[in-house]
Amino acid sequence: MTTQESSSQVVHGLHYATGDAVAVRITDGAITSVSPLQAGEETAGRGKLPWIGPGLVDLQINGFRGKDFNTLPLSSDTVCEVTREVWQEGVTSYFPTVITNGDEAIAQAVRSIAEACRKDPVTAAGIGGIHLEGPFLSPEDGPRGAHDRRFTKAPDWDLFQSWQEAADGKIRIVTLSPEWPGTSAFVEQCAKSGVIVSIGHTAAEPAQIREAVSAGATLSTHFGNGAHLTLPRHPNYLWEQLAEDGLSTCVIADGFHLPSSVLKVVLRTKGRQAMLVSDAVHFSGMEPGDYVSHIGGQVTLTEEGRLHLTGNAKILAGSAQMLPWGISHLVKEELATLADAWEMASIRPAAFVGQPASQGMTAGAPADLVLMDQKDGRFQVQTVYKNGLKVWG
Repeated sequence: MTTQESSSQVVHGLHYATGDAVAVRITDGAITSVSPLQAGEETAGRGKLPWIGPGLVDLQINGFRGKDFNTLPLSSDTVCEVTREVWQEGVTSYFPTVITNGDEAIAQAVRSIAEACRKDPVTAAGIGGIHLEGPFLSPEDGPRGAHDRRFTKAPDWDLFQSWQEAADGKIRIVTLSPEWPGTSAFVEQCAKSGVIVSIGHTAAEPAQIREAVSAGATLSTHFGNGAHLTLPRHPNYLWEQLAEDGLSTCVIADGFHLPSSVLKVVLRTKGRQAMLVSDAVHFSGMEPGDYVSHIGGQVTLTEEGRLHLTGNAKILAGSAQMLPWGISHLVKEELATLADAWEMASIRPAAFVGQPASQGMTAGAPADLVLMDQKDGRFQVQTVYKNGLKVWG
């Protein structure tokens, strides 16, 4: 609900953290105040107001509504389109994710993302950086996941720098496995250059995990996924990442990738270091049905929102749900309060990557806002503001 006053606008809703009916005043793209609704202000009944909170920040999106950052050649126009389309899921900032591929294929993808940012201010404002997921991953079946084994390799600083040059310096996160010789030196160089190193798709020994953290690794990529089906009871690379205080942790909380018991352990262990990602593939945002994936072949997106191989329903074919789904799942399963779940998908990732949006819904913060209705246990995006402009709803 919005009212206009001269150059300012006021948005009404229920504060995501307190449940109070509030008026959020926006001037010149920034929040100037958040105050309780006063007598005489339009309320339309407390129960009818939507929830309002900070815009969602997704550190890992592979594609959306049939558009894939890893189907080459990638057009910069595709990147611009996705940036606008993810608004409908409340995402005001995201990290397009480029996965394991040939050297030139990766260069082409990151080059197109950088080009999109150069030519389109809206895309530049919406993209927080590029997430390079691979190719420095485990070559082993299980940890490798759907990544192409032909292209997995040891970290190579000169090669990475060539991609960074193609990307105009926009690679902000790199996911790797520290099982490769020479990883620590690579991690140190990344940390010195301001690139976040995340551990994922790994078969590393606990000592290698510890060495990577000492060298500057600070994150775990979609913890618990991209792993062997069977692991030693202890020690193993999952326990080690949970135990490392220096690692923040991202999880896919769609209800399919991790059981509630694992999510509960991660949230209790990591506390405010826990964050949500969608890791959404390009089938996200599409209708249920059968599709053909360039990675996994024939896949099925069910009515329940689960994406699996058509020939084997036990094998997931990626994530097809976005951050509001994850927020809904955590709240429905009573794994987190709405305030915590919302912040896991907004303020915490923004703070982790150093974005001003980490100020959340406070005076002086960018007016990146999402209004959501709650229906049948699901939070559904109603309206989205980016830098004070209504961009969806």
